[in-house]
Amino acid sequence: MGQAFRKLFDTFFGNTEMRVVMLGLDAAGKTTILYKLHIGEVLSTVPTIGFNVEKVQYKNVVFTVWDVGGQEKLRPLWRHYFNNTDGLIYVVDSLDRERIGKARAEFQAIINDPFMLNSAILVFANKQDLRGAMTPMEVCEGLGLYDLKNRRWHIQGTCALKGDGLYEGLDWLSETLKELKAAGRSGVLV
Repeated sequence: MGQAFRKLFDTFFGNTEMRVVMLGLDAAGKTTILYKLHIGEVLSTVPTIGFNVEKVQYKNVVFTVWDVGGQEKLRPLWRHYFNNTDGLIYVVDSLDRERIGKARAEFQAIINDPFMLNSAILVFANKQDLRGAMTPMEVCEGLGLYDLKNRRWHIQGTCALKGDGLYEGLDWLSETLKELKAAGRSGVLV
């Protein structure tokens, strides 16, 4: 009886733990986003070789966020972070129009991996504050999000340096993951 009450209490009042992987091409702003969410500050960063992992608490959800380097030579290693992942945060440099096709190819490979089929998908269309940046709708089209059937996804325009849009994206992700967990379902819609 005590176990059942504890589980019920945690479901409604306690912290929910979720595992999230944050991916995207190099220089998209992943590490800047991670540390803006983790400590509320922008740190001077260098290209990530390997990964950063931090716990980010937002409302009553504790996200363990794995920020994995996006250089081309590191991308084949991404799949090693997919197992037991509840959500994907895919970060796109909205100013990088030349590589939106590459961003799409990598994104499609990630979301079609068998370990990622049940993950909720949050796309951060980053660098919205810069002149010439693609709109979130353009990023949506560029990644092929409109073609996704039976998947839970959301796109959010962001500016990592200012923090604009980051918490709105986490709102969607935390609510979606809590709904899916409560329903005992995956990120796939039926």
